Amino acid sequence: MKSKLKKWLRPFLFTVGGAFAGLGYFYAVGCSTGSCPITSNPILTMIYMGAVGLVLSGLFGKGCDGECNM
Repeated sequence: MKSKLKKWLRPFLFTVGGAFAGLGYFYAVGCSTGSCPITSNPILTMIYMGAVGLVLSGLFGKGCDGECNM
């Protein structure tokens, strides 16, 4: 159980962090005219940045120990 929690902790934290970064971006920069498809809606901005955070969590992973079959 603990290993499964540890496996999913990094992606979860990166996704939540990305969502909060998206919310901050919406309020700091945003799009006042409504013509921007992503930044005109806070929910879409949070989903998009959360997905970016999820992708980044894979980039900053451990890698493989020993042999890697690629």
